[in-house]
Parts: sequence; structure tokens; C-alpha cells
Amino acid sequence: MAVGMWKRETDVIKVLSIIGTRPEAIKMAPVIRALGSQSDIESVVCSTGQHREMLNQIVSFFSIKPDFDLNLMQPRQHLCDIAGKVLIRMGKLLDEVGPDWVLVQGDTVSASFAGLASFYHQIRIGHVEAGLRTRDKYEPFPEEINRRLLGVVADLHFAPTEKARSCLLEEGVDPKTVIVTGNTAIDSLIRTQEKQGDDPPVIPSAILQAMAGRKMILVTGHRRENLGGRLRDICRALAETVERNKDVCVVYPVHLNPEVQRTVNEVLCGQDRIVLSEPLPYPQFVWLMSHAHILLSDSGGIQEEAPALNKPILITRNNTERPEGVESGCAKLVGTDMRQIVSEIELLLEDSSAYEKMASSPNPYGDGTAALKVVDALRHFKDFHER
Repeated sequence: MAVGMWKRETDVIKVLSIIGTRPEAIKMAPVIRALGSQSDIESVVCSTGQHREMLNQIVSFFSIKPDFDLNLMQPRQHLCDIAGKVLIRMGKLLDEVGPDWVLVQGDTVSASFAGLASFYHQIRIGHVEAGLRTRDKYEPFPEEINRRLLGVVADLHFAPTEKARSCLLEEGVDPKTVIVTGNTAIDSLIRTQEKQGDDPPVIPSAILQAMAGRKMILVTGHRRENLGGRLRDICRALAETVERNKDVCVVYPVHLNPEVQRTVNEVLCGQDRIVLSEPLPYPQFVWLMSHAHILLSDSGGIQEEAPALNKPILITRNNTERPEGVESGCAKLVGTDMRQIVSEIELLLEDSSAYEKMASSPNPYGDGTAALKVVDALRHFKDFHER
């Protein structure tokens, strides 16, 4: 019989949580914290090490201590290499740990193939942030298919919104297994702001100097489908915006992906009032988001955090699996066309009513209690049948 038997023989539930990238760690941190506070749950954490440098910042800040590390990090790996390593190394880990549940988050290769390995071992799977869809398998790539795979193998689906829940039900997922929790990114954001209190993090002096007396546009960009020409056009739009608006600065923490680094530095390095930095620790980035005038990003997590901070976000993508923000008015899809991006930024810079409408739109992504709802669902899960 597989290690993860469906009928528990003790009252203690063993839950193995998987983290591999910085966004996964941010969003799993409140869940791991909540799991660790339960007397009837044994919490085990595995880091896949998919994004080692960026992951370590989050693990340290949130005091996460992984019990296991799959050590997947290699330069310039193909997605197939990562997927194969996850399957093989997770299989061995599951034999060793024998969890009742495996929790995965979001849409990474680490999450989807850890889920598949758990399925092969007949271990129950909980998918945090389930049900996000664009219905375009190549945008976002490979995240859309990673999520759909988890939508098939998961036993509990923790949907952040009612719309995400509807997507799962349309695919035939049992309604009893879908729980709307809100997004755990909001849990982490609120906790980070509470920890900062009146003691803000140390911000690099170059950033503070650029911000002095100016409206700051905070930028991130790393999506695979935007690499190359699209990212170049985004960068050209930033340069054009700063040239046309002397009271504006841009702060761009640049992703460590070599192709991202190369494009961004070729277009923006040395530009006046544009600060390029290494990826910043999460507390610093939260502080910058809260002090930004506009957020410009292709990131999913920032789409969720922006409305919680009352910040307009312009999404440099053609579609999004988080349409709730667009529908509520706090986010706008602007694509990657240079002129369109410049136009949308300047609308927010010049039209105070348009700005306030976006900034004051309701936050559709939760109230900071998502992690507790995830843990409560795990503790009260009832098997539909015996194996």
C-alpha cells in the first residue's frame, strides 16, 4: 500500500508543506505558521530550492525552518529538468516522511510536480490558491497548465475568490472540496506591516534619493512570455515616461533571470531617475509598495497586494488569471505596447479622479484570515471513501 494511507491511525495529522520560489514562501508562510500552532498537526516543511537566493530572504524573515531541501537549483535549467528532479526527489521524500497531506501553493513547476508525485503515492493534496485560470495555455506559461494539473489531482482546493471557485466547478471539481479562503498573500502583507510598525526597514540610499520629492513608479517584470521584445518595450516605456515627466522616478528591482537582467540593463542602465536594484528583501519591497504612486508589474502576487495597499496597478500582460482586480477597478491590463503603457501611466499621473478611482477600489483578495481557513479545512476534512 502507498505510504500516504487515506485513513489515519492516530489523531495527529502530518502535513508536508512545499515551498520552492519566493512567491510560494511568502504565500505559504502564514499557512506554515498556523499549522505549527496546532496541537493535533505535525507540520513538516520541504524547500525544493528552485530559487535559492530569492527564497532564502523569505525563509529568514518569516522564521521558516525547512526540514528537508531537494536542492534543485541549477543555472539555466530547462523546465523538464526541474520537473524530473521534483518527481524523483519528492518520491523519495514521501517514502521517508509518510505525510497525511501534502500542501502546495500556486502554479510553479515545484508545486505541480510535487502534487503529481503525491498523487502517485496516493497521498492527499491540498492546493493553496486554486482555481486561477486564463484559458490560454501559453499565457501565463507554464503556470496555466501547472494550475490545471493541480486542479485534477488535488483533494482540497483552497480558492482565493468566488470566481476561482467557479472556474473549478466548471471543470467538474466536487463543490464539497472547494473552500474559498481569500489569498494568503494578504495574510503575509498584513503581518509584515505589523512587524514593521514604526520601525521601517533600511532602504538603499540610491532609492531614497530618487524618491525625494517625486512620484515613484515601482516596477517588476519577469514573466517568460514577456522575455525579449515585450520586456524591451516595457523598459522603453519607462524611459519615455521618466523623460516626459520630471517629477517622476522609477524603482525597478530586477529579477535574477539572466535574460531579464540583460534586457533591463541594456535599455535602462544609466538612465536619469531610474534606479535598478537587485531583488529586495520582502520587508523592503512592502515598504516601497506602500510608498509608491503607481505599481507596474506582470506579477501575480503584486496584483493581489496592490488593492490591499490602495495602490493602482498597471498589469503588463495581455490577460490575467486574477480578473477580480480588473473588475473591481483597482487594476488595469495595459499589455506591453510602449505607447499604451506611457499613456496609461500619464493618465494616472495627470488625472486625479482616475487615480483616486483605482486607489479606492475594493480589495477582492481577502482580509488576512486565509491561512486559518486552510488549516481549519484540513483538520475537518472527511474522506469520501476508503482506500
